[in-house]
Amino acid sequence: MERTVEGGPDLQAMLLGLRSNRVAVLVQQDRCREAEAEAQDILRAITRLAHLTEVRDTELAALINLAAALNGQGRYEEAEAIARGNLTRADELTTDDLRHILARSLNGQGQYEEALAEVRRLAPVGRADSGAVDLAKARALHGLGRRSEAEATARRALTACEQLLHPAHPRTQEALTLLALVTAEDPAPE
Repeated sequence: MERTVEGGPDLQAMLLGLRSNRVAVLVQQDRCREAEAEAQDILRAITRLAHLTEVRDTELAALINLAAALNGQGRYEEAEAIARGNLTRADELTTDDLRHILARSLNGQGQYEEALAEVRRLAPVGRADSGAVDLAKARALHGLGRRSEAEATARRALTACEQLLHPAHPRTQEALTLLALVTAEDPAPE
C-alpha cells in the first residue's frame, strides 16, 4: 500500500515516523503481518527521501518495528539479521531496542545462552518497558532448564506488568502464559 504525501521532505519524514509508531502498535496488537507490510512500505519510502532529508532515526525505528513483526511471526532468523546488522549504527536507546529484539529472536531459535547474554546487557528504561527485560530473561532461563530461576524471574516480570501496565497489555498476557508454562512442569533438578 504505497502512499504519496504532499509537502516537503521533512514533513514526509515526520509522517513516516508516525507511521512507524503505528507499526509498533500493530505489533503490540499481534497484527504482525500487517505490521510487516507497513514497515516494508515505510522503508521503501525512506529510500526515496534519503537524499533529501535526514531519515536515519526513522529508518532505524522502521527496522526495529519490522524485526519485532518478524519475531511475532516466528521468523526469528530474519529478525536476528536485522538486529545484528543495525547494532553498530544505533544510539544507546536504539541499541537497547535492538538487543531486546535480538534476545527474543535468539530465544525463538533455542539459542538460550546467547539470549541470556543479550538480556544481561539490557536495563529497563521506564514504564513502557515494564517487565520486558525480566520476561526475556525468564524465557532464556526456562529454555536452559533453570526452572526455579525462570519462575522467579517470570513472577517478577508479571508483578512489574501488573503494577504499571493495563491488565490487557500483551506483555502482561505473555508473562502470565510463560509463568503458567514454567510452573506447570514437573520440577527438575537444576
